Amino acid sequence: MVQVLQARKVPLGGLRALEVRRTLPHKERSLIGAWCFVDHYGPEPVRDAKRDGMDVPPHPHTGLQTVSWLFDGTIEHRDSGGVHGMVRPGEMNLMTSGDGIAHSEVSTPDTSSLHGVQLWVALPDSARKVARAFEHHAPDEVPLDGCQGSALVFLGELKGVDTSPVRTYSPLLGAELRLDAGSELRLDVDPSFEHALLVDSGDVTFEGETLERGDLACVDPGRNTLTITIGEMPARRHGLLGLRHEFR
Repeated sequence: MVQVLQARKVPLGGLRALEVRRTLPHKERSLIGAWCFVDHYGPEPVRDAKRDGMDVPPHPHTGLQTVSWLFDGTIEHRDSGGVHGMVRPGEMNLMTSGDGIAHSEVSTPDTSSLHGVQLWVALPDSARKVARAFEHHAPDEVPLDGCQGSALVFLGELKGVDTSPVRTYSPLLGAELRLDAGSELRLDVDPSFEHALLVDSGDVTFEGETLERGDLACVDPGRNTLTITIGEMPARRHGLLGLRHEFR
């Protein structure tokens, strides 16, 4: 069975704030493994009469990792650990809060359109006191066998495709999939994982369930393969998210 979570719209800031589509946490599901937060936004013009772009002032986090992944635009990151970094399309920034960190995220003045996702990962109890840290990773775009498409694996391992070197504290998967119109992808996956698919664009059917843009489709552990079918419009989906339930 596929559980489809539909997003609610949330303003990220004041009256002219960027509006995001939030699918997790959801009233019907709080977690997908240790993924505990999913915000999906854009493509949206910024620095105009309606939107100021992203302007999230310094705020604290504890007990989690934040994952920033963009399709369009540039975001400037600063944190209380002394890190100053940029988030660009196809590049991931991961911040580990450990027992406490504060950070800000602001779109750059030259950004005219913003489009991307913000994800959080809950740290297991054994890692809640780890040192705060920051990692940047720009994965290669890797072709998918037997399918007209490619993947960018930014966290964990997508079987037979690619593995990210970025450190996580639970078995985890995060990838962007780009599939051509009329294609079908059958992926081998870890049956101990929960998985979810967030539709960014395109005509997408996931395990027989037709999805709309912004939907987060979830499946429970027990599946060895997942099938994604694309209709007349090519698809980009961020992404397959998976994690075992391990919070010891």
